[in-house]
Amino acid sequence: QVMLVESGGGLVQAGGSLRLSCAVSGTDFRLNRMAWYRQAPGKQRELVASISSGGTTNYADSVKGRFTISRDNAKNTAYLQMNTLKPEDTAVYYCNARYQYDSWAQGTQVTVSS
Repeated sequence: QVMLVESGGGLVQAGGSLRLSCAVSGTDFRLNRMAWYRQAPGKQRELVASISSGGTTNYADSVKGRFTISRDNAKNTAYLQMNTLKPEDTAVYYCNARYQYDSWAQGTQVTVSS
């Protein structure tokens, strides 16, 4: 059974930084595409960033230049470094692992105050 455990959410002022972590077990982490999604109240879940098994990254236009996704295959962990946070980044952030099927973490709240 694939398990994803997130950590690192919280409350931060606009302009601040947070780093989310996603620890994965129950699968060969190296083969998974990893991604971060977010869902704000009243909005659909959207893709924030992804990183392929080979390390290719992709970002939503709204976070380019501010967020960085990375992975440590030795630690079976993916990260999302979020800098220059804005109030519109406020959402529940979900880690996703994809290899043959999708697996999701429980979600972590990120709140950016103005």
